[in-house]
Amino acid sequence: MTDSADSESAGYVPPKVWTWDKASGGRFASINRPVAGATHEKPLPVGRHPLQLYSLGTPNGQKVTILLEELLALGHAGAEYDAWLIRIGDGDQFGSGFVEANPNSKIPALVDRSGATPVRVFESGAILTYLAEKFGAFLPTEPAARAETLSWLFWQMGSAPFLGGGFGHFYHYAPVKLEYPINRYAMEVKRQLDVLDRRLAETEFVAGEAYTIADMAIWPWYGGVVKGWLYEAAEFLAVEEYRNVRRWADQILARPAVQRGRKVNRLTGDPADQLHERHDAGDFDTKTQDKAAAG
Repeated sequence: MTDSADSESAGYVPPKVWTWDKASGGRFASINRPVAGATHEKPLPVGRHPLQLYSLGTPNGQKVTILLEELLALGHAGAEYDAWLIRIGDGDQFGSGFVEANPNSKIPALVDRSGATPVRVFESGAILTYLAEKFGAFLPTEPAARAETLSWLFWQMGSAPFLGGGFGHFYHYAPVKLEYPINRYAMEVKRQLDVLDRRLAETEFVAGEAYTIADMAIWPWYGGVVKGWLYEAAEFLAVEEYRNVRRWADQILARPAVQRGRKVNRLTGDPADQLHERHDAGDFDTKTQDKAAAG
């Protein structure tokens, strides 16, 4: 039995003042720390397009690349972008340039260089809203529809940490499996899936009859769960129960722009579905991800 398991069975007594005296976080221990700021000097690269994205193909990163690909599919040429890979396992998010783009050192981060002064945008929900407003797409302007879309967008922003940082961490990543946190977060994830399932029994898309940034935000997380892509937890969570979520997840996945956006900055899964960096729409066809992988 490990020290952590011993602590749980004996009952952990927190100290009066927490101190950082040992690594924690399992496979993420090397990048976890209780302070912010840069750890090394590393400027961010800049490509030829006005929109510069610095990201990784996690669910949070996929939200933005899906929106960008959807905008391009609509004919918004100004949505062309360079997507640079940020390898969070290597600590790229603590480079000086990235910290300037996002002082919270989390992907994704966007720099819009289309104006006289570059505009930085961080937090995936903020980036989705910024781009939807910039191009006038996927965010309704009618007040009630806009409010519904933003409500579901922020539902995702508030709910997904329980799915990822809570359930995903303790069920899949934690070095020791502990019953209490797994049960606690599994219960919450299933409640969230039920919320979504009930909503999608009423409407075609999350915010209503129109496809919006709310769907793009929610799909990589909750669509990923019911498709069996996250945490190897589909059977454990009995995702077959959520018929409406599964219908919606398949409907979103059928969109070509979603299929493209899901590949960008991705490092896991089938190599054919990985485009490590994206600098032109033709990159999906010429497989420049192979060049990126070769270094």
